[in-house]
Amino acid sequence: MSYTITAQTRTEIGKGSSRRLRHAGKVPAVIYGAGKEAVSIEFEHRSIINIQTNDDFYNSDITIVLDGKEVKVRVQAMQRHAFKPMIEHVDFKFA
Repeated sequence: MSYTITAQTRTEIGKGSSRRLRHAGKVPAVIYGAGKEAVSIEFEHRSIINIQTNDDFYNSDITIVLDGKEVKVRVQAMQRHAFKPMIEHVDFKFA
């Protein structure tokens, strides 16, 4: 199964800006690897909360539409809230 997430590039980086994003219902994330420069991104929490429950989400390539351009990635790490059903941060790796 293929998954697609629409994301935007983040301009503000840091703890405070990440907290503001989470409060606004967004998830901060980063894409890195393959000798390319790391890209900080943000996307809507509701776009990932349901699809991340599928097992193949972690093993298959995911398409991220980043500012109109498609990027193939895989999930490297995901940080979840301790007791709320909320994702706090995602690390993606270029596929």
